Amino acid sequence: MIELAGIEKRFGDNVVLKGIDVTIAEGSVTALVGPSGGGKSTLLRCINLLEVPERGRLVIGTESITFEPGRRPTSENVQKLRRQTGMVFQNFQLFPHQTAIQNVMEGLVTVLKWPKDKARLRAMELLEKVGMAEKAEAWPSTLSGGQQQRVAIARALAPSPRVLLCDEPTSALDPELSEEVVDVLSRLAQEGTTMVMATHDLRLASRVAGQVLFLDGGTIAESGAPSAIFGAPQKERTKRFIASLGLSQTV
Repeated sequence: MIELAGIEKRFGDNVVLKGIDVTIAEGSVTALVGPSGGGKSTLLRCINLLEVPERGRLVIGTESITFEPGRRPTSENVQKLRRQTGMVFQNFQLFPHQTAIQNVMEGLVTVLKWPKDKARLRAMELLEKVGMAEKAEAWPSTLSGGQQQRVAIARALAPSPRVLLCDEPTSALDPELSEEVVDVLSRLAQEGTTMVMATHDLRLASRVAGQVLFLDGGTIAESGAPSAIFGAPQKERTKRFIASLGLSQTV
């Protein structure tokens, strides 16, 4: 389970998150949607503490941190929380000097101190899961964007995190390549992988998520099932946002 209670994040005088309260069940998929600047990517980054909130409480499984103004959590506590998460970034962020399998192995070997043979077996298992086993020895520069993102997903899953966080995982891809990534994330969801994703891709959110949070102005303006948020939103702000995406984004 993931719980965020009273999460506030500010950059200078700009309050980006205003007292966010949400509970995410284990094995569920939650999509964060909303306009640019609404707070969805910041909220995602607060879950793995790439951004540290000023106020509130974060719980992931058995680990928790309470945030107070003027007090930063210790690096030990941050690492305990961060080890519960795996992160998939918009622009893949693979190491260009390492092959696909070396990218997946890297954290296991350098951070978790696994033996290379054990790490290689785990990496091959995950590359198989995301349909990239035949590209294990390929360099990132030889892979398409969709292939690179699938390797990045395998890398994020390598240490068996409690939750997979995805920050706009399809936004850097054209529609055909993004379909590869949507398929992989759909399979992971069916297997019970807990996921939280910030996305503008309503196709991804509708196919994969069980819960959608619409963020606007640093608050959760509306929440519900994808069919409710995308098909029959209750709030005028949500209606305007869905309408602004146009017919090409309909789900």
